[in-house]
Amino acid sequence: MVIESVLQTASRSDYGFKEIPVLDMKDATNPDPLVRQQLAKDVRDACINVGFFYVKNHDIPEEDISRAIEAGKRFFALPEEKKLKYDSRKMDNFRGYTVLLSENNDPENRGDLHEAYNIGPEETYSSKQSAMSGGNVWPSEVLGFQEDLMSYYNAAVAFGRKLFPLFAIALDLPESFFDDKTQEAAAIMRVLHYPPQTGPHDDRVLGIGAHTDFECFTILWQEPDIEALQVLNANKEWVNATPIPGTLVINIGDQLARWTNDIFKSTVHRAINRTGVERHSMPLFFGVDYHVKLEPIQSCVSADMPSKYEVITAGEHVKAKLTAAYGKK
Repeated sequence: MVIESVLQTASRSDYGFKEIPVLDMKDATNPDPLVRQQLAKDVRDACINVGFFYVKNHDIPEEDISRAIEAGKRFFALPEEKKLKYDSRKMDNFRGYTVLLSENNDPENRGDLHEAYNIGPEETYSSKQSAMSGGNVWPSEVLGFQEDLMSYYNAAVAFGRKLFPLFAIALDLPESFFDDKTQEAAAIMRVLHYPPQTGPHDDRVLGIGAHTDFECFTILWQEPDIEALQVLNANKEWVNATPIPGTLVINIGDQLARWTNDIFKSTVHRAINRTGVERHSMPLFFGVDYHVKLEPIQSCVSADMPSKYEVITAGEHVKAKLTAAYGKK
């Protein structure tokens, strides 16, 4: 099988996608390197031409998903004064409760119509020495909240670790390239609640305004049968990312786009819940360890395509993005 380089694939990219591809992860750890290579080629094509793809056969237990979402629903049903005890605006590492309309991902809008609960790696990780240091806060009012969210968090992190070797192959790197850069599971997870938008529509208030994600990639569970997520192509057309039962959505974030000199696309997307019913989703934003320097990946740089970005650490990158999104000084 003749394998072209990532720069060759990028040279004929087409970012005017009309749909989002579905990739089967059953061969993600296949012992045959040629099989893994073919899957990595499909991942490369999706990352260069769309920046989004669905995955099936991801092996995250449905029970873990359901328990985490139900725990989130129990928290969001609490009185506002109890939820505000865990206000993320009081936390240097942005964990805890995000108040309705307190975020605004699109500066043109008036606020994001969702509330959320944010968690990350527990403080036992050495990342406590980084720009995103600190542990999680857990609401005592919701029985089993920590256990239910961490069960899904750990399962999603384990799946994310299976994706990194595929990204490495797709970038003409050794499969183990990311191994020493992902020791601490620098992943931030959110459980999100979108109230239904009823009454007159204000186009400047969306579930989440148009934005890109911050880390290497996002693993998203979205509620079945509720249309909300939309992805922007090069023709400025919004393409629906309709929920597909049994799948998760993967999208490339700014961290990996920056690292690959924008060969992998961090694609603008938004969520609009105009279905008349409440909606829940659960993204996990997977980055590399916060101390890792985002130096340009050499397979993504050439004389015709020199490096675009200065070198910063992953933690500095994420904290700057979160500070801008939350409006913190």
